[in-house]
This record gives sequence, structure tokens and C-alpha cells, in this order.
Amino acid sequence: MKFPENIYFTGFAYGEVTSGRTLQEVTLQIKADAQAELSRTIRVQITSFTQSQIKAVNTGGQYHEHTSFENRSEIISNAELAGLNIESYYDPATKMVYAFAMVKRADLANYNKNIIAMNLKQAESLLQTAHNLEASGEKVQARRQNEAVAAMIEKVRSAQQLLMAIDPSIPLTELLFAKTEDLHDRLVQMQARLTQAVYVYMKSDESNFSKTTTVLGNRLKSALSAKGCSFTDDPTLADFRVFVNATTRQHGSEFGFFVCYADVAIQLLDVRKDKSVFQDEFSQKGISTSHEAAGRKALEDAAPIIVNKISEWIL
Repeated sequence: MKFPENIYFTGFAYGEVTSGRTLQEVTLQIKADAQAELSRTIRVQITSFTQSQIKAVNTGGQYHEHTSFENRSEIISNAELAGLNIESYYDPATKMVYAFAMVKRADLANYNKNIIAMNLKQAESLLQTAHNLEASGEKVQARRQNEAVAAMIEKVRSAQQLLMAIDPSIPLTELLFAKTEDLHDRLVQMQARLTQAVYVYMKSDESNFSKTTTVLGNRLKSALSAKGCSFTDDPTLADFRVFVNATTRQHGSEFGFFVCYADVAIQLLDVRKDKSVFQDEFSQKGISTSHEAAGRKALEDAAPIIVNKISEWIL
């Protein structure tokens, strides 16, 4: 009677201390049971609330929302119980342990209001960072930022549902629905833009007369970037993986210039299909005033050939 249900969520449990279990072990278990009972009370109220929402949505014919409400109900029923207090009592005469858990609805409501405000603020900041990364061509990093924003928006929506279940009369302005939907719309638009980009992981092992170089790899990245590809150092995030092996060799001279060839092997793996979709080997000629310069020229001129060969697969 001291904890009316319009002000508190409560849970009660009890159990006997039996042989083979210490008082401390039993007390911890009974406290956990009391908290579980309190959580069940919240879950019941949330379920009742969400079921009424489901019926309202189904009336409009949007049945796909049913699962969404159920999933969100499960998430918020396991939400952190801010302000939770659990008291226990042991009766030596009966060897019984009693536990009572309670949390004020107002404390739980205020906590979730803070969760909403904090996550919306962080989501706003992360979305701006993602926008800046997208503008600078760092699309992989932008996509990772968007994943964090999506998780925060889900936390906000869970807290909003919990607040409405705790206090159906809460003013909509305190739920910050408009700001949440604005962030979500901006996020969806950016995700749509980013999913249109092709993400490539590239590994290029190349040498110019036994000297390690990155000439061919750099030219490839530049050419593919100009066609809309983005590159990632994490192969698990890529749509395609490109493997290049290239070496140079002498071939003589022409008109007083040195002639070299770059022998190139290339393989293209489609990550989504988990298979190699293209593989080829070719040699590209290079002419310059020294063997090293001719080898570099051959490597540079091999880049557009590779791009032409793999473009039909990735673009």
C-alpha cells in the first residue's frame, strides 16, 4: 500500500535457505527474482501498450509494423532500471529470505528522457561527421558512422516507447518525435547515397627491377575513384577485392631508348558471390631513357588496361 502502482513499479520474491546453499547465495537469488518480477510488471505494461499500437497500425493495413513493435517491446523491457532499489530480509526462525524491489515511475521516466536527449545529440554530431567524411570521399568511414547513428536512433525510439508505456499522457514535445524522424530521414538519404558506391579492397604486389613500388596500385585507385569507387583497408567491408601482381623486365632498346615490359597478373573477387569473377595476365610495354623509367612507364600504362578489363564487373 505504501508503493501504489501509479507511482511505482514493484517486484516481490521469497525463498528458503536450504542445505547446500549459503544465506548470501540465497539472498542474491531472491533479490534477482524480485527484480525479475519488477521487470515482468514493466513488460506486461509495455506489451499491453504495444498491442494497442499494433491494433491501431493493423487497422491502417500496415501489418509489417507488428514485428517492429514486438522487437522494440523486448528491447525496452530489458532496459536499465534507473533508480532501482532492492531490500531484503532474513527470518532466522523460518529460514526464509524476502526481497522487495521498487523503482519510481518518475525516476524511470526522467532517465529515459535523458537517454533520448543524449542520444539525439550524439546522433546529430555523428551524422554531421558522416556528411563531412562523405564529402571528402571517405565513404567507408561515413558508412561506419551511419551504423552508429542508426543504433542511437533505435535507442531513442525504444526510450520513447517506454516513456509512453509508463505515462501515456506524456506531452509529445517531451518525446522529441519530430527531431528523431528528421535525423532518421537524413540518415536514410545518406545511406542510399553510400550504398550506390562500390567498395573495393586492393592488394598490389609490384616491383620495378626488384625495387618495391606502388606505381600501378596508385594509378588503379585514382582511375577507379574517378569512376565512383571507394576503397577500404578492411576486406570484410568491400564489395570487390582486387589482387594485382606485377614485375618488370628488360627487353632491349629502340631508337636509343630503353624498352621494358611489365608482366601483370590480376584477379577480381566478388565478395557478395564469394567467388573469383575475373582473372587475367598480360604484358605492357614501356619506353624511356633508363630501364627503371621504362619499367615505371610500363606499370603506369598497365593501369588503364586493368580498369577496362574489370569495369564491366564492378561498375
